[in-house]
Amino acid sequence: MAQLNQHFDANAVEPAAPFELLPPGHYVAQVVQSEMRPTKAGTGQLLWLELDVIEGPHQGRKIWDQLNLVNPNQQTVEIAQRTLSAICHAVGQLQVSDSEQLHLRPLQVTLVVEVDSRDKHLPPHEQRKQNKVKGYAPLGNAPAPRAAAAPASTPRTAPPPPRPAPAATTATPPWRRAG
Repeated sequence: MAQLNQHFDANAVEPAAPFELLPPGHYVAQVVQSEMRPTKAGTGQLLWLELDVIEGPHQGRKIWDQLNLVNPNQQTVEIAQRTLSAICHAVGQLQVSDSEQLHLRPLQVTLVVEVDSRDKHLPPHEQRKQNKVKGYAPLGNAPAPRAAAAPASTPRTAPPPPRPAPAATTATPPWRRAG
C-alpha cells in the first residue's frame, strides 16, 4: 500500500488518452529537449532527442530519436554522425558543441512505422509497432504532413519510398497505391 499524501479526485482530472502511433510521413517539428545518456550496454553514449510536431493535424505530438555517438562499433558511430549532420544542415547550425544549439529550429522529419525490435520473434498479431525516424531535412524538401489513413496492419520495413515529384498529389497513401 502507498499513501498518496493527498486526496486524489479522478473526477477533477481528464483521464490520459491511449498513445497512438503517428502515421508514416513527413512532419514539421523542432527539437525541444536533448541530453547525452549512457547506452543500455554501458559501453557508449547516445544523444537523446525529443521533438515536437509544430504544424499539421498532429501538431503537439512528440517524436523521439537517439543517436549513438559514442560506441565501440565504428559503423554505429558513423551512422549517428551522419544523422546528426543531417539535423545540423536542416536547422542551419553547421558547427555545434552543445545540442541546445539545435533546439527550437524547425525541420522536416520523416517517420515510418516499424515492428519493435524486441518483438520481431513474435507472431505478427502480437508484435508491437513503433514510430521510427528515418530522416531529417530542411523545411521545403519534403511534402507537408497531412492527415493519412492508419497504417496497414503489417507495416513495411523497407525504406520509405522516394519523395514524389512536385506534381499534383493524391490522397491515396503510397503503401495502398497499385504498382
